[in-house]
Amino acid sequence: MKNILKKKILIPVLVLTILFTGTAFKSDFFEIAKQIEIFTTLFKELNMNYVDETNPGDLMDTAIKSMLSDLDPYTRFLNEQDVEAARINNTGDYTGIGAKVKVMKDKLIIIEPYKDYPADKAGLKAGDEIIKVEDFIIKNFKENAGDLLKGIPGSKVNVTFLRQGKTKTALITRQEVEISAVPFFSMVNDKTGYIVLKKFNNKASFETAGAIKELKTQGAQKLILDLRGNPGGLLIEAINIVNLFVPKGQLVVTTKSKIEKYNKTYFTKNKPLDLQIPLVVLIDGGSASASEIVSGSLQDLDRAVIIGNRSFGKGLVQRPKPLTYGTQLRVTISRYYTPSGRCIQALDYWNRDEDGKAVRVKKENYNEFKTKNGRSVFDGGGIAPDIEIASTKQTPIIKDMVNNDYIFNFATNYYYNNSVSDLNSFEFTNSDFNNFKTFLKESDFAFQTKTEKALEKLQEAALKEGLNDELSKDYNALVSSINTIKGKIINDSNNPLNTLLKNEIITRYFYREGLYEYFLTHNIEIKTATGILEDLNKYNRYLN
Repeated sequence: MKNILKKKILIPVLVLTILFTGTAFKSDFFEIAKQIEIFTTLFKELNMNYVDETNPGDLMDTAIKSMLSDLDPYTRFLNEQDVEAARINNTGDYTGIGAKVKVMKDKLIIIEPYKDYPADKAGLKAGDEIIKVEDFIIKNFKENAGDLLKGIPGSKVNVTFLRQGKTKTALITRQEVEISAVPFFSMVNDKTGYIVLKKFNNKASFETAGAIKELKTQGAQKLILDLRGNPGGLLIEAINIVNLFVPKGQLVVTTKSKIEKYNKTYFTKNKPLDLQIPLVVLIDGGSASASEIVSGSLQDLDRAVIIGNRSFGKGLVQRPKPLTYGTQLRVTISRYYTPSGRCIQALDYWNRDEDGKAVRVKKENYNEFKTKNGRSVFDGGGIAPDIEIASTKQTPIIKDMVNNDYIFNFATNYYYNNSVSDLNSFEFTNSDFNNFKTFLKESDFAFQTKTEKALEKLQEAALKEGLNDELSKDYNALVSSINTIKGKIINDSNNPLNTLLKNEIITRYFYREGLYEYFLTHNIEIKTATGILEDLNKYNRYLN
């Protein structure tokens, strides 16, 4: 019944949203009015006549989410809490306990307590599972449980949490929390500065410029800008950061849409900070949106050497449209294009495979573009680096480990079973890596490859056709071979897995700041960048 309801109210809710937000539409008014009337009468009759009690709010929520799921993951309905969360993300300021928290169905997980903020002072650690806030039991709380941790500065909140199977409590005094766009910058050596840019909030370009100026006073003649894991944010801040290194009046990004008023060209508007300083930008699969505008523009303009792995490929532009009762529709209106004309977007959500997943452009269908100096660059989604660090590229198996918290949970166990007092002497040994593999087995880690999924379908077809007995021996042999290969892949992934595990563990003992300090002398991307910048002839060859 639920699936039928989704299909029936899919289109009318979209039309309702379009009509009342004032967005341009192609259909004539009669068709829109007709669909709204159908939806209104259906919704009324359903709620008045259905055999059991219905919840109109839940039905509407299901209808909206079902409708938007057919589009792209960035076109979203935002309730009042979501709107506030978006505001916090853009400003970087809020009042709360000072911790990165993962909201789950029946609990809150502390992902990272920020150093010297309330959660840290109260003794909370990464991996703690909050099960109760004041008298609210999280598993029974229907709204966003993370909101329970917010409140006015100076107010206190009691939390109950689980740590290594034991129940504990903490009294936390809330305070204003400021999340810096630039959480760390330092000298790598006597001539090279390093800047971490983690967010494109409304302070990003100001903080980046400030870091550059400070590093130059310390002797920096070359720069490394780290955009790894930066999911993006405000477009204007991306343009302003590019503007720090390129002249006023330079094209940075273009947006293209089926709606004329959303076709825009964005140029730099300010006097640059430094047009000459050699620059390397670090990216990875977590660098998205505004990060891709910065790295792609600087690459197209031959202003920086890009190092790392292909970026995420989020080139769809959203605009918030206010709805009633403080809610919003964040709707995709256009696509981003770099100065050379490359489209950043990687996945085509309007063409999907048999599993319903968006397809990616095949490599043989990539298009060639030219940088300012005539270098060949290609589209295909995301930004491909000038120098790829293959040893840090995440395989599907590793991504599955990250997404399902196996690395996070192992680091939690490691923290409570090992003592680490010195950052520079920390080592993640072969024995530790073997312990991680044992942890995977004990945690029933079971990544299913596309090959295994195809074999399952083959077995189902063979069973229907009465061929299963003849094929079962071969099928079992293939499954056994695949499991052996998967084991080898995990061993072959030793380098990227080691890196992820070390990073997570170091953060537990020495906070995020300690991790960045560790990067300065141990991180392969930073070492590669430093090597390129030390040989300016080599640096210039990449750009020419």
